[in-house]
Amino acid sequence: MANNSKVVPVPVLRRMPAYLSFVKTLQKQGEKYVSSTRIAEYMEIDATQVTKDLSHTGISGKTRVGYEVDNFVEILDDFLGFNKINNAFLVGAGSLGCALLQDKGLRNFGLNIQKAFDVDKSKIGTKINDVEIFHVDQFRGMPGECNVAIGIITVPAECAQNVADLMVAWGIKAIWNFTPARIKVPAHIAVQNTTIYTNLAILFNKLNGQE
Repeated sequence: MANNSKVVPVPVLRRMPAYLSFVKTLQKQGEKYVSSTRIAEYMEIDATQVTKDLSHTGISGKTRVGYEVDNFVEILDDFLGFNKINNAFLVGAGSLGCALLQDKGLRNFGLNIQKAFDVDKSKIGTKINDVEIFHVDQFRGMPGECNVAIGIITVPAECAQNVADLMVAWGIKAIWNFTPARIKVPAHIAVQNTTIYTNLAILFNKLNGQE
């Protein structure tokens, strides 16, 4: 496995999946090598930035040839953790939660949602994409029993902190928070906030700036 024990800057991590996706496309097309210049042109950034980013991963290229595509994909998949399945629980089986449960592509990136939880009695016992929905009261003890380290929060914002507290209390080590609320957890808990409304605001701002 690549040496990624050092903390990689977030902007670098945001670019790497795009690098990987592009090179995987080339791989499917049968190409054997790709240069940093070609990746940079695709990303619309400087080639030295690509080289600097990839220096975190241990991927090495050949002079005048570039990176060997199969090796590139294997190392970057490993570095980003996409080739190892990580089990997760999802709390909040509403529209957004159900959309994530139906996304079979998440498993291709190393995320396996084992179970979902909600408070809506009409949903308890039903399944979405073979993932059963339980009452949130049944969450207790399950993370340890099922070897689950990741919790996904897709509940209303006002409920997010209570759910986060529950996750921390019962052994979740990392939280993917899809709510606008900023949850407070102990320092050893990893948190990633993903709010579509923030991206929508940025999109609207760009759109309005063009008018």
